[in-house]
Amino acid sequence: MNRARVIGYATSVVKHESLVGQKMLIAQPVTTDGKPEGDPSIVYDKLGAGVGDLVLITSDGSYTRSEIIGTKLTPARWAIVGIIDSVKKPGSEE
Repeated sequence: MNRARVIGYATSVVKHESLVGQKMLIAQPVTTDGKPEGDPSIVYDKLGAGVGDLVLITSDGSYTRSEIIGTKLTPARWAIVGIIDSVKKPGSEE
């Protein structure tokens, strides 16, 4: 799993039939300090994340296919598996 920030939405008129009706977001992976790291990815969401949210994403295609998309016959790879409410670094005060 990776930490990422949702930076936008993606829409598509033409797509694989398994992706019809799926919510697509653009997520930018971030470091533990919140700095961008690597390239953004299209992720699929069933948890209700929105732009600006800090999320946990997975590239586990089998989870994405079975739990998010609902079929094994899909090209989807990335999915949101959690919305992070807060982060506390070891040694920091509340």
